[in-house]
Amino acid sequence: MAVLKFIDLFAGIGGMRLGMETIGAQCVFTCEKDAFALKTYNANFDDDVEPRDVREIDASDIEDHDVLTAGFPCQPFSLAGVSKKNSLGRRHGFLDEAQGTLFFDVARILDAKRPRAFLLENVRNLVSHDRGRTFATIQRVITEDLGYSFSHRIIDARCFVPQGRKRVFMVGFADGTEFDFDDVQLAAPETWPKLESILHRDDGSGITELPYTRLAGIPSDRYTLSDHLWSYLQTYAEKHRAAGNGFGFGLFGPDDVARTLSARYHKDGAEILIRPARPGGNPRRLTPREAALLMGFVGTPERPWIIPVSDTQAYRQFGNAVVPEVVASIAKAMAPHLAAQRPLARAA
Repeated sequence: MAVLKFIDLFAGIGGMRLGMETIGAQCVFTCEKDAFALKTYNANFDDDVEPRDVREIDASDIEDHDVLTAGFPCQPFSLAGVSKKNSLGRRHGFLDEAQGTLFFDVARILDAKRPRAFLLENVRNLVSHDRGRTFATIQRVITEDLGYSFSHRIIDARCFVPQGRKRVFMVGFADGTEFDFDDVQLAAPETWPKLESILHRDDGSGITELPYTRLAGIPSDRYTLSDHLWSYLQTYAEKHRAAGNGFGFGLFGPDDVARTLSARYHKDGAEILIRPARPGGNPRRLTPREAALLMGFVGTPERPWIIPVSDTQAYRQFGNAVVPEVVASIAKAMAPHLAAQRPLARAA
């Protein structure tokens, strides 16, 4: 079969692309409007993509392709995003004029280019948002309006990386093939990693990587919480605990599995704090290198994943990313169906 071609919409730093490339697929079009994300994307893929907004793209300017991939913005559908918009008296989901309709740009491109298949990703709350009406609308547009099949499953990246990270993945084929997510090969529970696999060494046996580590790979002091911040987080957590709420920091060690890394991690690191190596010390944030590994952005032994941006931007990028190994597993399950299909006639 000829080389599969795919496009990477809402590309972020390239998690979808890394996953698709494991089956030998070639990326022929990338769209991402965040310049900082593209700085990381371009550095690691040796590309030169310029920032652009999907709403401004004419489908006729996109090369014909076999698979459309898109991790369209999740803010209108996430629990945190919905809660914030409700508190501000703002609309969300498909009523959110800023982001909620971006799915329809995905649909617009699917309609115009008619690729053989699509692979979409979003936060798991998309399935239940607005009592399921949002997700039902997405499914109806894809199946009834566009004529694609539609399958979905919530997958926890926990089987590949040491964090609980549940996301909904959606797959469909233009020829009506019903994709079975049971065919997606996920890692066996006995192989699931712990944080030890991604943390810098505190015993001086690690690799020095400035500015993230000091000599012998010991994490830089810059990531240790100040007395003021650590005191604030403890007080904040105690206040909510007394009120019966679940808010607070998360403290983890090498044998643990972290909470979900979010885009807000740069603010205080509260959801994933690493216990101090010595009793009585303050915990620390993950370094950007650890955040990269926590998300599965490894690179190669000769060329580790390049982080060309500030710590703040790096945390945002990894918190917004999709875990490449999950995409790779889905892509491998899609590959036989794509190989069995005859190329489709492109839309005029």
